Amino acid sequence: MKLKMMYSFLNSDINIIEKELGETIQARSLLLKQASMHTLQAGGKRIRPVFVLLAGKYGDYDINVMKNVAVALELIHMASLVHDDVIDDADLRRGQPTVKAKWDSQTAMYTGDFVFALALKLMTNIKNPEAHKILANTMVEVTVGEIQQIKDKYRFNQNLRDYLRRIKRKTALLIAASCQLGAIAANVEESVHKKLYLFGYFVGMSYQIIDDILDFTGTEKELGKPAGGDLLQGNITAPALFAMENKEIKKAIETVHENMTAAEIAKIITLIKQSGAIAKSVALSDQYLDKALRILDELPDNKAKKALRDIAKFIGRRKF
Repeated sequence: MKLKMMYSFLNSDINIIEKELGETIQARSLLLKQASMHTLQAGGKRIRPVFVLLAGKYGDYDINVMKNVAVALELIHMASLVHDDVIDDADLRRGQPTVKAKWDSQTAMYTGDFVFALALKLMTNIKNPEAHKILANTMVEVTVGEIQQIKDKYRFNQNLRDYLRRIKRKTALLIAASCQLGAIAANVEESVHKKLYLFGYFVGMSYQIIDDILDFTGTEKELGKPAGGDLLQGNITAPALFAMENKEIKKAIETVHENMTAAEIAKIITLIKQSGAIAKSVALSDQYLDKALRILDELPDNKAKKALRDIAKFIGRRKF
């Protein structure tokens, strides 16, 4: 089953979100407008807005309220990607030139800041102070994560705890916040929205680990960027960390640098894939996925619960 089929009952509301995204990123500055629209049109799964809407189904669901949170969370995600591409010096995302590549790093940074500011402006439509506190704390952690990602580049002596802390900030916290803020916007009781937060956190961890596996096992066509791009950019992810348990492979990985040829990085990717590191990384992802599904078992039954379960299994068990 395709991902979009799992929440097809939300189609009309997803269309509203998509329209709102386009209308929100309009700007008086032509450059900001063009760069923001370029990022939006690159596409994406819109998984954060979907989690916002599904979490809202546990309470007083009103799309005119929910859309503010759903659009805001997607804008924050978009802004973080624009910033990430500057940090990683990435030229491609989803097979399209990044804002940094199409314009320059300075334009990309200001575009990310602009899109982020639009998200905060939208969230002022939600009057619950707790929602703003949660979002603020999330953004502090995301920003710390961006800085840590810079510090961790080509740091080959990092451990699994360093990696897990980094992907928590990079991905999991924003998905967790999407679930919790969607529930809060719908006036869901605290015990439920806290469980939805945990569900989102565990799903987010599983999601990012699988993403990091796919960077080694996927093709350039599937990834929209060269395979092994994360390692080439100095981002040490779970497969590389597990592979480095072998001293000989560790020595090979430690030779990685940004100017390596495609043939050189391909040899190291092969070593990682032959080391058993992919299977260990999958097992790590599965641990988080199982935790997410156990949390979901504690939530009331409704149509949203089935969709959340299906989505969690889909994104936690993508092709590798």
